[in-house]
Amino acid sequence: MTKANIDLQLSSEVRAARDAGQAVVALESTIITHGMPHPQNVEVARQVEQDIRDAGAIPATIAILEGRLHIGLEDHELEQLGQAQGVAKLSRADLAACLAAGGTGSTTVAATMIAANLAGIEVFATGGIGGVHQGAETSFDISADLQELAQTPVTVVAAGAKAILDVPKTLEVLETLGVPVIAHGQDAFPAFWSAESELMAPLRMDSADAIARAHAMRRALGLPGGQLVANPIPVADQIPSDELAPIIAQAQADAVTHRIAGKAVTPYLLQRIYERTEGRSLTANIALVRNNARLAAEIALALSR
Repeated sequence: MTKANIDLQLSSEVRAARDAGQAVVALESTIITHGMPHPQNVEVARQVEQDIRDAGAIPATIAILEGRLHIGLEDHELEQLGQAQGVAKLSRADLAACLAAGGTGSTTVAATMIAANLAGIEVFATGGIGGVHQGAETSFDISADLQELAQTPVTVVAAGAKAILDVPKTLEVLETLGVPVIAHGQDAFPAFWSAESELMAPLRMDSADAIARAHAMRRALGLPGGQLVANPIPVADQIPSDELAPIIAQAQADAVTHRIAGKAVTPYLLQRIYERTEGRSLTANIALVRNNARLAAEIALALSR
């Protein structure tokens, strides 16, 4: 299977946008299948898509349905995915296998970047990227998202890396891989549910136009990979980092106690944090995804100009 013969299934909205030269923003689908229960998952997905439309761009939620790579979902397909059971969670390692086997899967950051690039979409909005997990010096647990940012030319708008990760090591790996990390509108690197952390971002840009120009310049220079735009959650929606820190630490200790490992770690930690914050972590997560979608639309519009 090669790029040339993959039959991309464009939604009617994305197809019309491509024909008209409109700006398009990619969206992942794991937030639908693994992020929250039905019908809230579909309601939030529709809300995020509408945020992009309201900002003047077109959303393209990416998923694999019965062995076909969909770039944008029709409303009934979004509903179908939201209710599906046993959906595979796809990254670079298993994306091709799912397609070849005719399976159904939702895309993580890495897989969404690959699909977006195939479709000629240069901007992608998500919640937070994966990164270096706590204890990675012995487990070697490092997300494929980091390598994908180093090789696939898509600008990813996220609220930083998930706060359950080893964020300093994540930033070190991104620097080693040559990935630009750009804080939007502030010097501090955002901490997912919290607007700021104690870490400084390597770069700061204050406008979508500046970010779009940097993306275009990387393309002109022939540099591989994309950009990570770290967009802080609005302060009104955040959970302050000093409040979250002990909750995250306790969740991580619980994971060790219960011998949670591998792919089970992230969903376990997120569920424990959800419980300890009485649902506020999910409310903040939805707010930051919507905020990222709006900025991604502005960047895509700037690139289309």
